[in-house]
Amino acid sequence: MTRFTAISMVVANGLAFGIAGQAVAQDVAAGGERDLQLQSLQQQVDAQTARLDGLRELLEAQERNVAELQRALDAERLGMARARGTQDAAVPVVPTEAVAGPSTQPVAQTASADGVQSAPEQPVGRAPEQSLRPPEVAQIFDQPGVLTPQGTFVLEPSLQFGYSSSNRVALVGYTVIPAILIGLIDVRQVKTSTGTLTLTGRYGLSNRFELEARVPYVYSNSDTVSREIFTGSAIDSVFNSDGKGLGDVELTGRYQLNRGGPDKPFYVGWLRYKSRTGTDPFEVVTDCVTRCVANATGTGLPLELPTGSGFASLQPGLTWLYPSDPVVFFGSFSYLHNFKREDVSRTVLTGASAPLPETTTEPIGDIEAGDIWGFNVGMGLALNEKAAISIGYDASFVGKTQQNGGDAPGAVRVTLGTLLLGASYRFDERYTLNVALGVGVTRDTPDMTLTARVPITF
Repeated sequence: MTRFTAISMVVANGLAFGIAGQAVAQDVAAGGERDLQLQSLQQQVDAQTARLDGLRELLEAQERNVAELQRALDAERLGMARARGTQDAAVPVVPTEAVAGPSTQPVAQTASADGVQSAPEQPVGRAPEQSLRPPEVAQIFDQPGVLTPQGTFVLEPSLQFGYSSSNRVALVGYTVIPAILIGLIDVRQVKTSTGTLTLTGRYGLSNRFELEARVPYVYSNSDTVSREIFTGSAIDSVFNSDGKGLGDVELTGRYQLNRGGPDKPFYVGWLRYKSRTGTDPFEVVTDCVTRCVANATGTGLPLELPTGSGFASLQPGLTWLYPSDPVVFFGSFSYLHNFKREDVSRTVLTGASAPLPETTTEPIGDIEAGDIWGFNVGMGLALNEKAAISIGYDASFVGKTQQNGGDAPGAVRVTLGTLLLGASYRFDERYTLNVALGVGVTRDTPDMTLTARVPITF
């Protein structure tokens, strides 16, 4: 019985261990299957996540394409309204694939006014370079608002004619009763004509930055009609003088500060340096022997007119343009600083006869010309695809000239105001004619300035 019991126990234990081993094996097999299922599910989740990421990136790319195409269309509409479009008034046709999904068509097509499609010109979803640039207007101010595209060179010859006249009455004496003067009277009329031939070159270093160099050649003529004091004569004297030669060379850099668009302003900052390469007023010979008496009527008249201002200057400024169909509003603010000159001298006639020196050097001291604050504002309107007109107003406020730390004799503040009208006509993609007329609205401003520019694009 004991032996049987022991055998039974051994068999029972063996069966128990067998059943337990089978259960463990089943559990291990089930766990492995679950791991495989979990791995498969994780792979599916990863695949779905990657697909969602790809769809998200595709959606963002399509949104960017739509935005670029919309900006391109807006820019093309502005260009057509402001004489920037081509002769066939091409309008971009947006392919359906550019919005609905990936396109197998590499470029966009254009349709002309007569409905005939032209050759592909622009990749799908890429805005033309003009969308980054302000709209062009008929130029009436010295500083243009539109920058030169990258890698493009513009050569701009221009011719400007200016005329000014002023009357001067100098009274030296005393009054006995009102309206009766006991003394001497000096009456002068000064009429000045100036012609300036300028060669300007502009090069676009990028779509937002350009450099400009300007080289002027100046010819001026002045007629002074005077009835001088101390003469007792009723006969008018006429003095003529002229001058010609190289003017003051200028260098300018311009940078577009932002990316504007329709109903969004463009801002262009610029910095101009003006040299004094021209003949300055201190280099010409001043006649204070026959053209003034005892220096009573001023410092005399020059035998030759200067072609430069005599002062190097630096001028920062900001130009803004605001396109709003069908017009473009524009303007600028600037500040011009003239650098001080030390130990300045002028050359005057001595009145001595030969062989004595006929001229002598007269020291003046330190001279600092007044700084200039300026602003202008205008409006441009396109008449058709090639012609445009502009109207504007330009104002400058000139400070007093300083001599040896104080105000120079006779120095006053001057306000200059000019009303400008301009028109432009684009012959083709390379040649444009721009004409501007300025009319002085203050006494110190030239009566009339007429400027013609012909920018040539290379």
